[in-house]
Amino acid sequence: MPSGRRGSIHLFRLAGVDLYLHWSWFLVAIWEIQGQSGRYTSMVWSVLEYLTLFLIVLTHEFGHALACRSVGGTANQILLWPFGGVAYVNPPQRPGAMLWSIAAGPLVNVALAPMLFGLVVLSKSQGWALSMPDLDTFLNSVLYIDLGLLVFNMLPVYPLDGGQILRSLLWFVLGRGRSLMVATVLGFVGIVALVAAAVYMRSIWTVAISVFLLLNCWSGLQSARKMLRFAKLPRRAGFACPSCRTAPPIGAYWRCGNCQQMLDTFETGGVCPHCGTQFANSTCLDCGQQRPIGAWVVNPHPMGVVSSTFETK
Repeated sequence: MPSGRRGSIHLFRLAGVDLYLHWSWFLVAIWEIQGQSGRYTSMVWSVLEYLTLFLIVLTHEFGHALACRSVGGTANQILLWPFGGVAYVNPPQRPGAMLWSIAAGPLVNVALAPMLFGLVVLSKSQGWALSMPDLDTFLNSVLYIDLGLLVFNMLPVYPLDGGQILRSLLWFVLGRGRSLMVATVLGFVGIVALVAAAVYMRSIWTVAISVFLLLNCWSGLQSARKMLRFAKLPRRAGFACPSCRTAPPIGAYWRCGNCQQMLDTFETGGVCPHCGTQFANSTCLDCGQQRPIGAWVVNPHPMGVVSSTFETK
């Protein structure tokens, strides 16, 4: 997945979210628009249809971003590129917050469907197929685009929305790491099915999407393995992350930003034992949030040890 800034153009900022457009979008746009030249009497309609596709995608991604913010997460960047859109969201590491942040995107498509269907019905009742055939074709195409994006995104294939929704639901029962492991394993099965469908349809585009999903699914699997290994570390009693309520691990897992030496920030009280640098905040290695060490204290005996082997939920 490309960076939101690398090789992209900053279009505008809306509601605190920066929108970027990747340069490769233009190449695919030309190819797709030319491929639709026979469907309309004017290429203007082909251009309008392609732009509407990405307007729906953009609305979908804003659904993710605004939902993430509503649960206390961060979301300040959206990237549009040939495979659709990517909202860079970081919701609180809780299953409910993750579920809402992911589900809000497809819900936007669900909300659009009745309005688009109403326009198609209006076109039929007014006889626009004969009097304004380009408009009728356009309205039908936009409805199919919205429904197609909804169905495809809801496939239980990680990292599609459906796969991430499945992961969020499993998180309630299996925990953070195991839920991701199950979702990615099922994702590999789904990707194999997509590749088979691509071969059957002789669709190069579907193959390209399958490769993209495969790479992201593999990255998710590696993250799941790391989470499971990390969850088995012994934990320090008396401290808990204010955001995810997880106790920090015991050991030198934090790096001093000044001397680059590793340290156990909770053992030293937020002071680097190598160079004496004082840190105002400590980072949670489970959810990535930064908070003052004082906010982590949960009992008056902070140097105790919590035994290992647990799974964050």
